[in-house]
Amino acid sequence: MIWFKRIIRFLFWTCLFGGIAIGGFAGLLIWRVDKELPDVSVLKDVRYQTPLRIYTSDGVLMAEYGEKRRIPVPFDKIPKGLVDAVLATEDHRFYEHPGIDIIGLLRASVQLAVTGTKSQGGSTITMQVARNFFLTRKKTYSRKIREILLAIKIDRELSKDKILDLYLNKIYLGNRAYGVAAAAQVYYGKKLEELTLPQMAMLAGLPKAPSKLNPLNNPEAAIKRRNHVLYRMYEKGYIDQATYEESIAAPLTASYHSVAIKFTAPYVSEMARKIIVDHYGKSAYTAGFNVYTTVKSQDQASAEKAIRDALLGYDTRHGYRGPITNYGSPTKDSLPQWQDKLRKIPTVSSLQPAAVLVVNDKSAAVMLSNGAMEVIPWQGMAWARKEIKGRAWGKEPQVAADILTVGDVVYVEKIKHKWRLSQIPEVQGALISINPHDGAILAMSGGFDYFQSKFNRATQANRQAGSAFKPFIYAAALEKGFTLATTINDAPIVVNDPTEENFWRPQNSSKDFFGPTRLRVGLMKSRNLVSIRLLSAIGVPYALDYVKRFGFEAEELPNTLSLALGAGVVSPLQLATGYAVFANGGYRVEPYLIDHVIDSNGNMLYKAKPAVACEECIKQDGGAAALTFATNSGDNHLAPQVVTPQIAYLMTSALQDVIQYGTGRRAKDLNRHDLAGKTSTTNDQKDAWFAGFNSDAVTISWVGFDTPKSIHEYGAQAALPMWKAFMSHKLLGTPESTMERPPGLVTVRINPKTGYAAPSWMKNAVFETFREEYSPTRPRTKKPTFNARNNANDDNYDESAATLF
Repeated sequence: MIWFKRIIRFLFWTCLFGGIAIGGFAGLLIWRVDKELPDVSVLKDVRYQTPLRIYTSDGVLMAEYGEKRRIPVPFDKIPKGLVDAVLATEDHRFYEHPGIDIIGLLRASVQLAVTGTKSQGGSTITMQVARNFFLTRKKTYSRKIREILLAIKIDRELSKDKILDLYLNKIYLGNRAYGVAAAAQVYYGKKLEELTLPQMAMLAGLPKAPSKLNPLNNPEAAIKRRNHVLYRMYEKGYIDQATYEESIAAPLTASYHSVAIKFTAPYVSEMARKIIVDHYGKSAYTAGFNVYTTVKSQDQASAEKAIRDALLGYDTRHGYRGPITNYGSPTKDSLPQWQDKLRKIPTVSSLQPAAVLVVNDKSAAVMLSNGAMEVIPWQGMAWARKEIKGRAWGKEPQVAADILTVGDVVYVEKIKHKWRLSQIPEVQGALISINPHDGAILAMSGGFDYFQSKFNRATQANRQAGSAFKPFIYAAALEKGFTLATTINDAPIVVNDPTEENFWRPQNSSKDFFGPTRLRVGLMKSRNLVSIRLLSAIGVPYALDYVKRFGFEAEELPNTLSLALGAGVVSPLQLATGYAVFANGGYRVEPYLIDHVIDSNGNMLYKAKPAVACEECIKQDGGAAALTFATNSGDNHLAPQVVTPQIAYLMTSALQDVIQYGTGRRAKDLNRHDLAGKTSTTNDQKDAWFAGFNSDAVTISWVGFDTPKSIHEYGAQAALPMWKAFMSHKLLGTPESTMERPPGLVTVRINPKTGYAAPSWMKNAVFETFREEYSPTRPRTKKPTFNARNNANDDNYDESAATLF
């Protein structure tokens, strides 16, 4: 017995000291680990990784950028049924335990000891929050210890509802969806409050294995898991038996839903994305910024449609280039193969690929990539004369067989419930519209289809401006003392251009010459020779310096007389910025796209404060004071005045005549008198432009090939229809808006041939507006700064001197 007692005593003391040692070691380990644990108080103000979202000015989502789809929602906005489903499945003692579930941990420990396998059954929601925010998913004993200690600290630091809030917004639920709100959108296309109980149960069952239990990847396993969640809800008293039985009988309704983007404008959203990432860095993709642009969804949709219709219209006028390929003769067995091939051909804008199955006398039957059979009537294909070259086309088709062959693969589009033969335009275009008062971009489209070509021609294409540049030369001349009544000789001219091997003999587009021509008429009729002689009179160096006021870069412009014909290169956006000076009374505004940025917490991170045109300045003193071409005041919210209001008004008046009587007459269809603009066609018809505006919008349209070659059309034919289509929408229902006439101008009756003040008896006299100091009815207050004398009431005035050159 003595030896037995000794053994008992030895075991007792061994266990005691061993326990103390183990306890001390464990305590020391926990102490050291606890010191290394992160501060859990940061969870009180969590910023989730949420994608960058781009909106229109009226709040329509255009694009979302980022790997993680997450829509953070406050806990009080999460439906109770979803919370109950999660608690019943993941942690039904959540509101009772101190962050760790002792019973669950013991159960998991016993399973490990008996089977040698690890179980997640001991992980509470709080422990999962600790893991998701602070730890890796690698299963190690040290990580488990840290997870337990963090869970205890989190439970002490945060309320239970806050912990649930963190869990439900952070948890990964498959298909790039993080958080329950994003999962509801991905799987059901719904907001949380719109989910049914079976749908909530489906989401609640995903955290265990988001990929394996996914309703899209494994529907059978997903339903089994959903029903398990519903049973746990029934078992724990969250739902009654009738609700349980009804819910498990519900069919699987999950399907993939992309981001809820109601409207796409990829050229706009890509430009906005780049601006934000350049400013804030790549963290912008996860910071949850909501970026609101200056474009309005309806205006942008109109711009997209205008450019699409204009380019398709141009393509139709220039003939049919033939099918994409030919599949041969169809058979019953080959149609599924044809359909598979069609699916691999991209849809471009509204154009869908189709295969021709039957060719009738005046119609054709086609199969779309979705297997649908459609008919193209004769009206939808009669346009398709064969393109030969340039302006040459083949004979007009008489029957469908002249155009199509069975097996042809073509593009078709649906217009007003009828199908039409089409083709992807080879020509490209751009349209941009800005607010002349502050530079806000109102609409922008950089090409026919962004996914066909991501090059944004509205901002990145540098093309010759052609006649659209002439108004800036005219403005420079008015600054020098010329008037719109000054006459220039429209006659042949030969220029010895040092940059050319041969002499330059410019011509008008009509090849005709019209003799002495008033500047107003020269601009209205776009007379090239008038512009060249005008530039020669004021001097190329002066003109180059002057046009910099409008935002043009001198290094992109020629230092020769070809400047008068727009031989320099500009982008549509640069041209819009230049024309805005005329539209707003002489102020140079800077274009901008981002109106404001809101962070993930709803705070205003950025708000645009553009420099604006000073309309009151124009009304008060007419801007007659000497200009400082950098800034006009200490108020940096005022745009710099670069042209006097009088010159801006005169140029607007002259450009209004371009639409009323000149090359832009097609714009008269809009039945407005406040529109001003200029057509433009560059050398060899490689670029077609229309630049037009009123006081509310400056819009530029351009048509041309990316690799310059002749489009065989003028600006009035190719570019003006695009401009007109957009502006008809933009100005619909708005009152006419034009610049108020500033002080310092007078209107005088003049001889339309000479530009002199007309005698009272002259019947065909016309009215012209002048700056007071250059009025032909009063003595000069300023000396003209050009050689030929201006029209004036001067007894010694030589009529021949009024015509330059």
